Amino acid sequence: MPRPYIVLTPQALSIMLRTMGVPFLDIKRQIEPLKKEIMMAIEEVIDGGAFILGKQVQELEEAIAKLIGATGAVGVSSGSDALLVSLMALGVKGNQSVITTPFTFFATAGAIARLGATPIFVDIEPDTFNISPEKALEAVRKDTVGFLPVHLFGHMADLKPILDFAKQKNLFVVEDSAQSILSESPLGFASTIGTMGIFSFFPTKNLGGFGDGGMVVTMDNDLREHVRILRNHGAKPKYHHLYVGGNFRLDTLHAGILLVLLPRLKEWTEKRRGIAKRYVELFEQTGLCEKGLVTLPCERPGFRHVYNQFVIRARRRDELCSFLREKGIGFAIYYPEPLHLQPCFSYLGYKEGDFPEAERACKEVIALPIFPELTKTEQEEVVGRVKDFYNQ
Repeated sequence: MPRPYIVLTPQALSIMLRTMGVPFLDIKRQIEPLKKEIMMAIEEVIDGGAFILGKQVQELEEAIAKLIGATGAVGVSSGSDALLVSLMALGVKGNQSVITTPFTFFATAGAIARLGATPIFVDIEPDTFNISPEKALEAVRKDTVGFLPVHLFGHMADLKPILDFAKQKNLFVVEDSAQSILSESPLGFASTIGTMGIFSFFPTKNLGGFGDGGMVVTMDNDLREHVRILRNHGAKPKYHHLYVGGNFRLDTLHAGILLVLLPRLKEWTEKRRGIAKRYVELFEQTGLCEKGLVTLPCERPGFRHVYNQFVIRARRRDELCSFLREKGIGFAIYYPEPLHLQPCFSYLGYKEGDFPEAERACKEVIALPIFPELTKTEQEEVVGRVKDFYNQ
């Protein structure tokens, strides 16, 4: 006897999908349609035999620079190393301080500390989670040589006051744009307005590779050449070492793969922005924002958010996390503990309460699923589950 067809009503389909859950990130959905092109790019690298600093690295550098209107870029081994080698090229050393934010990934302050310099933390703005320019300027000391602001989650920091001050005092500004490729402010694209800027190609980024990778961007030709030399143990020519550098090279294989992905970046970015807009519409329908239970991300006038993460503030955040976990809804916490309270930075003498906005953010933020292939049904499920939690 033939098996009867199962007809799903929209209500039944919705119930079934709720049992399936929603992933926080699904890289496979993005890669699957491009697998053939990616394999061809890998074969090209293999056939060429230049696995270190092959032609694809230079091609990627030129393509990234052209994309954002920069005069040049240097491919390096990771976003973390991009920060480190940038500060090395600027001559940062042990008797100096660099101002940055305590609400970011560890690599930002870690790069400063690894050179023996002192990270000076200042608080963040509550709406964008980015460094407060006013507090940054107030924190300048005699030994301060520059600023290391972060364009967090895809929204650029307000750098104009910092840039104006830095120009007057001959201080540098290194933009940590690891999460913000193609984001814009009234001053231009991320990583093009400071002394130097960096990108990360970590797999979860908007332009993510198949491993670690990064890029240093600067309009200064001398600095760019300095970075090129430093990334290869400070040697120019080979075996003649001008500086003590490091192995900060971007592998040809990674560059070849990124060259396949790069032409899709603008489209993927627009999809992220569309998903973010839909999240806002869905949350506004729940009434949670009006009640102060959820605060949505902001996009300031003149700025262009690229939503590497869609980060909300949530009342009873930890309870919400437990609820979403039980329901199979992916999420992440960026970041659960501010840098000034990390054990490795205890020598700096900071204490709880020093940066209340950063500390409050660590207790309230939760990142919801956002990637170009996220469906409307999945978004409805995410918002529906958040609503369910607060309506219990």
